[in-house]
Amino acid sequence: MVGVIRRMNKLTALVRIRSGPGAAVLPQDVTRIHMEFGHKFDGGHMGPRCDEFPLAIASCQQKFWRDALPRLKYWNPAIPMVVNRTTNQEGPATLTLYFREPGATLSSEVPQPSSSSEGFSKAPAPAEGERVLMIDMKNRHSTAILKEFMDKSGAVAVKPTAQDEADLAAVEELEARSKIDEARVRKMNEAAKREKQMIAQAHSEAAAIKAAL
Repeated sequence: MVGVIRRMNKLTALVRIRSGPGAAVLPQDVTRIHMEFGHKFDGGHMGPRCDEFPLAIASCQQKFWRDALPRLKYWNPAIPMVVNRTTNQEGPATLTLYFREPGATLSSEVPQPSSSSEGFSKAPAPAEGERVLMIDMKNRHSTAILKEFMDKSGAVAVKPTAQDEADLAAVEELEARSKIDEARVRKMNEAAKREKQMIAQAHSEAAAIKAAL
């Protein structure tokens, strides 16, 4: 049973990352991608993280940097993608695209910073033979950010195959069954807990009556 669950978890992860917003192939002239935004939603930084605002944080569904960006990485593994998260909520929320200039040959020694959760990986200056295009993400829905990204990068969306759609339907069916099973088990546990409490209370009352005799 554990093995089946693990296989289904892997299938779910694969299906989710292969299709959906962000599943796209970038043109060869895109050399790297950089994102910078704050840890919190204050100051207009909800855009890179949420699809809808000013809804409650818990109701946010699509998150650009957790959903779209991993899909972009899956379909474009050779393109570096760096995320720089900062504590400066008044700072920028930007998505920077780097392009190779026509006919340019980039050096393989161009440094690639690692992602940072402490604001240490600022967007580097373009290398010789590169140009940059910046997208302002502040106070914008992630759907709008993704649309501008697709338009300006020239990315081509990947259409799910028939197998992808079949796998997705199977995953959704399993998830629906799982929710039903979870609800059933929760009710059983709650019933068992109530029964245990009733037995304990009965024993307590019986002991009290016996002590009073």
